[in-house]
Amino acid sequence: MSKTKKKGKQTVQFAKPPVIISAAGVAGPKEGEGPLRQYFDTIVQESMWGEESWEKAESKFMEQAVRTALDKANLSPGQIEYIFGGDLLNQCVGTNYGLRSLEIPFIGVYGACSTMALSMSMAAMCIDGGYADTCAAVTSSHFCSAERQFRFPLEYGGQRPPSAQWTATGSGCVVLSSGGDGPVIDCITTGKIMDKGITDANNMGAAMAPAAADTFIRHFQDTGRDPAYYDLIVTGDLGKIGKSIVIDMLSESGYDMTKNYNDCGLMLFDCDTQDVHSGGSGCACSALTFCGYLYQLLHSKKLNRILFTATGALMSTTMVQQGESIPGIAHAVSILNV
Repeated sequence: MSKTKKKGKQTVQFAKPPVIISAAGVAGPKEGEGPLRQYFDTIVQESMWGEESWEKAESKFMEQAVRTALDKANLSPGQIEYIFGGDLLNQCVGTNYGLRSLEIPFIGVYGACSTMALSMSMAAMCIDGGYADTCAAVTSSHFCSAERQFRFPLEYGGQRPPSAQWTATGSGCVVLSSGGDGPVIDCITTGKIMDKGITDANNMGAAMAPAAADTFIRHFQDTGRDPAYYDLIVTGDLGKIGKSIVIDMLSESGYDMTKNYNDCGLMLFDCDTQDVHSGGSGCACSALTFCGYLYQLLHSKKLNRILFTATGALMSTTMVQQGESIPGIAHAVSILNV
């Protein structure tokens, strides 16, 4: 059996590229004060959003993002054949509880902060493979729920080092279809787990950067493209430190990333005025940046070619406390106006 859709080692080129027919982002208060505030569908003024816990609030963000994306596509939950989603919490409870009322066939995924690109990739493969015509992809994160799980309770008041990043509060959802109007996902490059021995849980940019660099190089080799092919290349949440590492690593391999490369963690927040140290992080960092800002630039054709590469640190508090290093992952989604 020939792999007619496979290009190179890790890239899938779609025969009939799925169309992104809608996208929606629901942002928290700090995100709503940032540079991208005008691009969000909803800005919640209080991060608890009337719920009894941070985790319940995160589920509410996700449900609202999905319902908004469906409304914008003029679809009901019953018209979505599969929804792919996940979050950062144990057992992906933010997603499980957030989506339970929608009654959509659900495929849970976990890619840490790379989940937006991972869920989009799987939804696109499902559609191009002929298993569905309409799918959704969603993810979320919440600063308070993530801090409680991965670092310290907020009441602890620990001091954050300069390399630390700020987990974004919010959720983003896209709806993909086999037809319709909008930008298309023309190919995806699935990343490999990369581990360069970083053990500092407050320096996730350095832990994830090698995976992003590896995925970029593989994408360029598999497709025959170079960075200049894209109007914009973005990583998910490497922040200041990780972004500089990627530029250096790609330069060593002969690729110039200085002209059209940015990181969602540096786009979502204003690092000079919002006290986010090295930048933003979390599943919602890339989800909000793409579903709000980048999708609107694509839809208005101010940008026509984007390589969206969400990044993730595949860690747990248990493994870090046992002295393990932090593996990274990055998945690339090529999105074009055709």
